[in-house]
Amino acid sequence: MSADNNSLVPSFVVLRVGARRIALPREGVAELIASPLLYTFPHTTPQVAGVVMRRGRILPVVDLGPGVSGAPSPPTQFFLVVERRVSKVSEKCAIPVQGGCELVAGTMVPEEDHGGFVVGRLDLNGEQIDVLDLEKAIASCAVAKEEWVSATEVLS
Repeated sequence: MSADNNSLVPSFVVLRVGARRIALPREGVAELIASPLLYTFPHTTPQVAGVVMRRGRILPVVDLGPGVSGAPSPPTQFFLVVERRVSKVSEKCAIPVQGGCELVAGTMVPEEDHGGFVVGRLDLNGEQIDVLDLEKAIASCAVAKEEWVSATEVLS
């Protein structure tokens, strides 16, 4: 394959959220960072787990765990910085990840049911990895986290 043809193959970042491996299109990913401190504070935004500092900027941390794996992500010091759209404005946020991330090239098989946040699947050495629509996944996590908090409040 020539370099020109190779640039046409889509790239994805494969990461681990909780116990589940997922993929995001490379175009929306800025970098993987190590941040020893996650700052938490009282707030009412369910999808925000706290903030991390990066290059003098405050980045909100969005935990995909509740929507993707059914539970909050375990504590970590690694975060994937991604670009997202909020009210037609682009902003960066951080996603907690467990371990490293991989940059892979491959063809995504589109998902038949477009109702959820999974838009397709990658075959990575025989392992089927879900490719997520980041905005839909964040929205799903907010709903899942609200339900999780409500359930814990009822039980206490």
